[in-house]
Amino acid sequence: MMGASARGGGPTLEGLLLGRHRAMDTLLTEAIESGRVGQVVEIAAGLSPRGLSYASTYAGRLTYVEADLPAMARQKRDALARLGTPLPAGHRVVDIDALATDGPLSLEALFAQLDPTVGTAVITEGLLNYLPADAVTGLWARIATGLRRFPAGVYLSDLHLAGENHSPLLSSFSTLLGVFVRGRIHFHFADAAAATEALRAAGFSAAALHRPDDARFGLSPELRAGARIVRVVEAVS
Repeated sequence: MMGASARGGGPTLEGLLLGRHRAMDTLLTEAIESGRVGQVVEIAAGLSPRGLSYASTYAGRLTYVEADLPAMARQKRDALARLGTPLPAGHRVVDIDALATDGPLSLEALFAQLDPTVGTAVITEGLLNYLPADAVTGLWARIATGLRRFPAGVYLSDLHLAGENHSPLLSSFSTLLGVFVRGRIHFHFADAAAATEALRAAGFSAAALHRPDDARFGLSPELRAGARIVRVVEAVS
């Protein structure tokens, strides 16, 4: 499916994944370089190398916490241990349940472990479309509330909009992906305006939805069609 789409100038999974990842990295780097952010929490980090990369690049200047469900967090710690090199200062992997509203695995408990005097960013990549709408808005509310305890708070995420994901190819792909992950793929908001309104209702003071195919994010032309079907959220507390 992806090969046929690419030959016709259509979207590909590679374009989607690289587009969202590069856009989020660009926005995160800008927040760190500007001095607004000195702590990062990546929820559902999986086996992404982002945490290790940023902690190494900004060693001594950045705290990077990778958070995931206990089994996945254990797998990540084991993978990092197999590298055979010490982890950068400030980099750690912790257990979390992003849907928990209280208790030791909650986001609130994790925020309580961070330095309240340092600007903080929260990242969720590749998570929201596996959650129903009420779980997404509940998670957004907990993130917005938690970020208000810091002098600056930034939230970054990918988001698919229903109005931009209605082609037969994308419908087929989302159906097959749902079978693979044994769950439904959700498109929660009709357009950018509806998503922005939901983010503000969750407690963020401002929010924008970026297009990863924008030239500022440096994606190669052949990948931009895939990047057009996803948006990157940048919200501030």
